[in-house]
This record gives sequence, C-alpha cells and structure tokens, in this order.
Amino acid sequence: MNKISNKVATPFAVKRKPGFSRKKAVVLFSSGLDSTTCLYWALANGYTCETLSISYGQRHEKEIQTARKIGQKLGIKQHFITLDLPWLSPVCSLIDMHQKLPDVPVEKIPTEGIPSTYVPGRNLLFLSLASSLADSIGADCIIAGPNAVDFSGYPDCSPDFYRAAAQAINLGTKLGVTEGIEVLAPLMYLSKAEIVKLAASLKVPFEWTWSCYAGGEKPCGHCDSCKLRAKGFEEAGVHDTALD
Repeated sequence: MNKISNKVATPFAVKRKPGFSRKKAVVLFSSGLDSTTCLYWALANGYTCETLSISYGQRHEKEIQTARKIGQKLGIKQHFITLDLPWLSPVCSLIDMHQKLPDVPVEKIPTEGIPSTYVPGRNLLFLSLASSLADSIGADCIIAGPNAVDFSGYPDCSPDFYRAAAQAINLGTKLGVTEGIEVLAPLMYLSKAEIVKLAASLKVPFEWTWSCYAGGEKPCGHCDSCKLRAKGFEEAGVHDTALD
C-alpha cells in the first residue's frame, strides 16, 4: 500500500461480521481528480470495483464522458444513471447556466461560507444510490472522494456526515445488517497536494480527469474546483497534464 494511502479515513468503516470479506467495492466516480484517485487507490489495494456515475443536470456534464473513458481504459464495469431534480436549478449555479460561478481568491474559498455551487443533498443522494447498488451486487464497500481539508465548504463533505451516512446504510440495507458495508473516504484528511502526490504514485492519467465546474473545452481556471486543483499541483510540484 502506498505510504500516503495509509492515511485513509476509516471512521466510516463498519466492522466486518465474521466470515464475510470479498473486497468488492462500488466507487462513486465523477472522473474528477479526487474520485479518480479513489478508484485507482481501490484497485491498487485489491478491490474489485464497479463505478457509479450520476448525471443530475450539472453544467460540467463532460465529466460523465471522461468517466466513461477512464472506466473503459481500466476495463471495469460502469453504471450511469440520470436524475431529474428540477428544484435544484434555481438554487445552484452548478446547474443553472444563467448564474455566475463563484470566482474568489483560492485562499478565501474555505472562508466564504457555503458557495452557490453547493448541490442540495447531492452526497446524500449519491450514497443512497451507491448503497442500493452495493446491496444489489453484493459489494461490501462503498468508496467516495470527499475532502475536508482543501474544499469549498460543502456540509455533505464532512466526516460527521459520512459517519452518519455509513450508520444509516448499515441499518437500512440487507447486506448492511447481515454482513456489514464499509464506507471509505480515502482522501478525507489529505490536502490537495497530498492527493496529487498519491494520484501520481498510482499513475492516475491526469489528462483524462475533469474537475472544472464550467464544463468548457478546457478548464476555466476561475472556479473553486480549478483553483483548488491548481493549488494542489503547484504545492505538490507535479505537472498537471490536463492543461497541456
């Protein structure tokens, strides 16, 4: 196991019941730097993976295309679903193309409060869908890429949220009550620079990952996601081939 990956967050793991351990995982996969690193981390640590990618009206729908490309490269089974949640558009600039995306200095991102790019209930929905898939295919682990260090302040990226979600999953699914389902967030306590270093060591194809909220042909360089990503690569001393 990679040295950095030993910092994997495990407070959301449920103790496996005796006799059950398949190391089969559902990976929530957007093709962003974080979720792609999680997928490569899971494969490197012996998990048989199936990915779940979700369209919910995001303006950066390009992430679904790149998720498909990475999954095909790895030869893993992928699941793609679409949610139609019309109430999100009026309150979320990540969905409403008429709203302006936040553009604040990177050092102010964590202190600006919850930004307009917050998607109400997104990670709660995603984990619910992942638990349904895991329960259906017999996966004993759900792996996601939230981060509580270099992030935009979303409440559904916090350790407390994931701890509560893991408990609910294990109380409300057949596999959870009979065997136990782990919910792992390998990047929760890593800085973006540490994530970049981990990704580089796992040979993540940076040029295929997509983080930009704007969803253009090239990363915009102005949204929170672009700025945090750039900060991570600069501090890690690694070249981001997605910018080539």
